[in-house]
Amino acid sequence: MPWFFLILAGLLEVGWAIGLKYSAGFTKPAASIATVLGMIASFFLLAQALKTIPVGTGYAVWTGIGAAGTAIVGMWLLGEPRDVGRILCVGMILTGVLGLKYLA
Repeated sequence: MPWFFLILAGLLEVGWAIGLKYSAGFTKPAASIATVLGMIASFFLLAQALKTIPVGTGYAVWTGIGAAGTAIVGMWLLGEPRDVGRILCVGMILTGVLGLKYLA
């Protein structure tokens, strides 16, 4: 269950990071509320996961999912560059996350 919480927390991090873009600096109330709720839920699930997962591993996996996921969503939905270098870097982040999960 802790790994499920951690993965869900990472996915919520993607949601709130993208939500920051849509909140326009917290000037759009609905997007701002959704973003803050996503932050709270993400931190709560991360805290639950860290009860049993080592903090270094858990935090690295959480931020890795958030960074890679946000980059992918940015490319997919926000028209951010999709060049080979960026895609390779996202792949390296995901490789590191998987390595930490299976070596922990």
